[in-house]
Amino acid sequence: MMKHVFLTGVPGVGKTTLVKSVCEAVVSSGVSVSGFYTEEVRERGRRVGFDVVTLTGDRGRLSRLSTESAAGGREYRVGQYVVDLQSFENLALPLFRNMCEGSKKVFVIDEIGKMELFSQAFIRAVRQTLDASSCSILGTIPVPKGKALALVEEVRSRQDVKIFMVTKENRDAIFDEIVSAVQECVK
Repeated sequence: MMKHVFLTGVPGVGKTTLVKSVCEAVVSSGVSVSGFYTEEVRERGRRVGFDVVTLTGDRGRLSRLSTESAAGGREYRVGQYVVDLQSFENLALPLFRNMCEGSKKVFVIDEIGKMELFSQAFIRAVRQTLDASSCSILGTIPVPKGKALALVEEVRSRQDVKIFMVTKENRDAIFDEIVSAVQECVK
């Protein structure tokens, strides 16, 4: 039985925009939604990093362009970005604690990507949520590229996960199908 819905596609194709739209549609049908999405941060038209934004509007830093090396501690990098693990965990991890109380719950995880996967606590929380009987995940995962990400491949291979490949050509057309899939998961 399908329990979780994940979107995948190349960066910038519109996965986060679709997640937000799907959330609005399922909330209007009486489903309660919590979780977070990732948003790019731009300064003067140039991408300088990513923030994590909760569905209630709280915002925290996920990464920024590397200017200088962090003093002391371990530095987590993805390309030209330095991941602010503490900021990410402080905002994202508490969301997992009471996400599945009550019925008809959807938990948004956008995304399970390289930056987020530096957090062992995040990996554990995602695995627990995938196995929780009381809620469904609407999430995003990157397209396979280079070295496989273990948790992403785990999600991809689960029998209870439906994956939608989002492209510029189909992103508007598959909206209704994604909404229906999410509603089916929380029945």
